[in-house]
Amino acid sequence: MKYIILSLCFFVSQLVSGQGITNDPSINLSKVSIQSTMDGVVQPLYYYKSTAKKSKPLVVQLHSWSYSADSLKTVGLDFEAISKDYNYIFPNFRGINNHIKACCSDFVISDIDQAIDWAIKNMKVDKKQIYIVGYSGGGFATFAMYMKSRHKIKAFSAWVPIGDLESWYKESLERRNKYSREIISCTTETGTFDPLKARERSPQFWVTPVKKRKKSIIQIFAGIHDGYTGPVPISQSANFYNKLLTDYEVKDSSLYVSAKDLDYMLKNQNFTDSNVLKLGDKKIHYQRKSGNISLTIFEGGHDMLSEVVFDSFNK
Repeated sequence: MKYIILSLCFFVSQLVSGQGITNDPSINLSKVSIQSTMDGVVQPLYYYKSTAKKSKPLVVQLHSWSYSADSLKTVGLDFEAISKDYNYIFPNFRGINNHIKACCSDFVISDIDQAIDWAIKNMKVDKKQIYIVGYSGGGFATFAMYMKSRHKIKAFSAWVPIGDLESWYKESLERRNKYSREIISCTTETGTFDPLKARERSPQFWVTPVKKRKKSIIQIFAGIHDGYTGPVPISQSANFYNKLLTDYEVKDSSLYVSAKDLDYMLKNQNFTDSNVLKLGDKKIHYQRKSGNISLTIFEGGHDMLSEVVFDSFNK
């Protein structure tokens, strides 16, 4: 594995004092290149290295469906991590999901695992506090890493994620958006949609590593208006949550998202489950939790509330 340091983007002394942190990731973050052990492709990884003398948590943020790491679309999570002086990485994993090596392929899993390897080797990482966070297509990759990463991860945080490409293809086709075409491009080289190939790339249909992830937290967040104002309906989150409960053999039916509740939310973009609970400043419409697995449907669309990501880990 080759690591090539390309640039340093800020002064450590400023960051220690809390100064010099901006809303611009290109200023906050440094950059390194990592060569894939699978096919030799070199990809960028953006990072912040904690200035603390002791080991600190590592935050792994995964880029969204339509962007690569070079886009630096961190939606403010880099700022939140640096403010806490956490180690932070924003790796590329085959870029935009419009080609066969992207879209939760084995190359993607390997790329992200290698990025974590680099962080552990080059930063003072508390290996008991590694967090993976993703938004949209990054939430899709977060689900994939929950299933297939070789690393021990304390918590996964998936925001407005995709879990099932087969159903999302049909939903995207109905909405006449670009995602139906991109799902074809990243799951098959025939140019025709293949539901079996789509399922192969969908964590919804993978085997859950129950024993390995028994102590890992996974939090799933969805904006109740997504699917209307955004491209990913809340059914993607609810169905993956239910899948995990099924795979962990949860018997209490009240802990699942019922078909009746999901249908109501999809039709009405509302729910009366809670009138007082909030996620940051957003109303929580619906919550379910079983052990380390939780689902939160909040007032919003295709959004990640970066300011509450770390708070939610501590609850």
